[in-house]
Amino acid sequence: MAFLRNGLFQIAYWTTSVFFIVGALPFLLMPGRKPLMVWILGYTRAMCFWMKRIAGINIIVRGKEKLPGGPCIIAAKHQSWGDGFVMFSQFYDLAFVTGDHLEKFPLVGGLLRKMGAIVVDNCGGAYARARLVDREMAKARNDNRRILIYPEGHLSPVGQQHRYRKGVYHMYRSYQCAAAPVATNLGLRWPQRSWRLTPGDAVIEFLDPIPPGLEKDAFMKRLESAIEARSLELLGEERPDGVDIGAVLPDPQG
Repeated sequence: MAFLRNGLFQIAYWTTSVFFIVGALPFLLMPGRKPLMVWILGYTRAMCFWMKRIAGINIIVRGKEKLPGGPCIIAAKHQSWGDGFVMFSQFYDLAFVTGDHLEKFPLVGGLLRKMGAIVVDNCGGAYARARLVDREMAKARNDNRRILIYPEGHLSPVGQQHRYRKGVYHMYRSYQCAAAPVATNLGLRWPQRSWRLTPGDAVIEFLDPIPPGLEKDAFMKRLESAIEARSLELLGEERPDGVDIGAVLPDPQG
């Protein structure tokens, strides 16, 4: 049964993805990004529908009412390939931060630019990246947008974490808005990039926002502590065996 369920989900995943990517092409020719963002919202909600109906993953979103009404940074735990689908399904016109590795896929680079994504040049220097982020964030702030970032920069196994990158603080300081931590246990149901999905509840929980104006060390400590502590709590009795719970993993890029 699990094999059949996962096979059907893969078929739905790829069929839906190809349909929406090809269907997005006309939006590249339209003025503005809003029609495309409505299309992307439909795509992510379709994927969440398949996650529930085929994979048996019941997505539970908590604490969304805690988000500030205007622009803010949404800093989320990253355990699963499905994280982005769930987060985007909750918002219209959400901006996000991504590395330039996605631009190597056909058509994706054009879609990212049209969506107003903040694409970070991984090969550029720190000064060049900071200038790029400041410029793109100024555009996002003018448009009153929320910005999604995964501060670890990597997918992390359930119960563990990667080092939180200081870039999230640079964005928080530059945006001059609150930062909303987000905890999750979605990795229990859809671990990292695996296609072996497990039925059950998956919680995405928005935590108390961090007000603007904190110094770097205080901000980073508060953000990491909030996300990691609550993400571990959300595992409940499903904490994986044989895992060094709470361990900080080495950076895959060295």
